[in-house]
Amino acid sequence: MSGGWAGSNRRAELPPDWSARRRAVLERDGYRCTQLDSEDRRCTSEADDVDHLGDRHDHRLEMLAAKCEWHHDRKTAAQGNAARRRFTTRRPREPHPGLVR
Repeated sequence: MSGGWAGSNRRAELPPDWSARRRAVLERDGYRCTQLDSEDRRCTSEADDVDHLGDRHDHRLEMLAAKCEWHHDRKTAAQGNAARRRFTTRRPREPHPGLVR
């Protein structure tokens, strides 16, 4: 196991026929990334990954899309950062003494 799968148990959550579903999605999408930019232009990169569009446990073909590695990694990183709890050990800022009433 390498890349994004290293240390992940995600593969165990995929259905037994994942390889067939993955191939079907890549073929349906023409092996091209389906990511759209802000002007609704489709990415021109070759797609090697298949992305879940909603719930990561919803493996229906209509809920899967072909993505290039760059767009898939970018989305996954954004989701991971959003899910990560952020704690700080810093004290809350005190108001400036000139502003205290």
